[in-house]
Amino acid sequence: MTHSTWNSSGSIYLWWSRMAAMTSKELLQLARDTLLVLAVLYLFTLDIMMAGGVKMDLSKATVVVHDADHSPASRELIYRFQQPYFQLGGEILDQKEGIRLLDQGKALMVLDIPPRFQHDLIQGRPTEVQVRIDTSNTVLGTLAASYSGQIIGQYGFDAALQRMGLTAEGLAAVPMFVDRHRVWYNPNQKDSWFMSISELLTVITVLAMMLPAAAAVREKERGTIEQLLVSPLTPVQILLPKVVAMTLVILLGTALSLTLVIKGIFHAPMKGSLPLFFAVTAMYTFTMSGLGLFVSTMSRNLAQAAMMIIMIMMPIILLSGAWTPPEAMPVGIRQAMYISPLYYYIEVSYDILLKGAGIGILWDSLLGLSLLGSLVFGFGVWRFRRQFRS
Repeated sequence: MTHSTWNSSGSIYLWWSRMAAMTSKELLQLARDTLLVLAVLYLFTLDIMMAGGVKMDLSKATVVVHDADHSPASRELIYRFQQPYFQLGGEILDQKEGIRLLDQGKALMVLDIPPRFQHDLIQGRPTEVQVRIDTSNTVLGTLAASYSGQIIGQYGFDAALQRMGLTAEGLAAVPMFVDRHRVWYNPNQKDSWFMSISELLTVITVLAMMLPAAAAVREKERGTIEQLLVSPLTPVQILLPKVVAMTLVILLGTALSLTLVIKGIFHAPMKGSLPLFFAVTAMYTFTMSGLGLFVSTMSRNLAQAAMMIIMIMMPIILLSGAWTPPEAMPVGIRQAMYISPLYYYIEVSYDILLKGAGIGILWDSLLGLSLLGSLVFGFGVWRFRRQFRS
């Protein structure tokens, strides 16, 4: 071995030994911060449990009835609004009382049946049923409108068959189109699968920015940044261990959350490759840590860093599709989603965990995340290194 080769090998060994020592130092500092450790454990466990426990489906919604007909036909329609989606909350005397109950939140829906309802049905004349729904909760209001429309429509269909004297056996011989829905990936439509994974991805986003920023700002608060500046460490050897250490913590917390909470409690399937998901998570964490390093250069203490991270985080989440479906956004906002790293991460994560997709399907999202991540992380590193030159 020549002298130059020996020096090159020694330099590489020295570089990696410094990296290992600094990474161990960052992990040790984090372990000594009891409040931060408890916050990380809470976010990866109890916070995801609470988010997964949120139910967005319609269950036992109170329906009050204004029946102006009091006929067998109206009673049959009323008693089709049964559990698990609806429950009858009694009859009201006038429409004003129904509006009052909706305003007070004591009823979700008012069913108004007009006079001569049965007579018009028997005569084959068109008749209308009015439904008033409290849509202050848009999700429940939309579901109530959809389910009530299906119930009333099916009742009108059954009444028409009865008027024509058709039975179920006779109807089977009549050509017809049957609309049957088949749900893929989440056949039971469990909200806990979607909500728990969505919260996990949001937690990863917050911690990927917060932990590196907190580690860097802590150096300023304690005055140890000056000691690092006079050490033989390069700026890369100072900042990179912070990112690597916090990435390891996030990956460990993600594994804990997937195993104990999402799969252990909510029984969500893990259909795809978990190594691929963790590789994407590590890449995404590096991406968001660039923003954390940028925040650390602009902050003098941890409180300032937290406020700046909130300001940066909210547009990223709002443009990601985690809270609002892309289809419901204006065209301009929908185009702006492509600058949110979380948008790509959500697409990839759901496709891997719930759909079992691989790189062959996800290559475009992975390419977008890689390009955007390189820009964001590079900007954060540039800003952090510039701090040492000033």
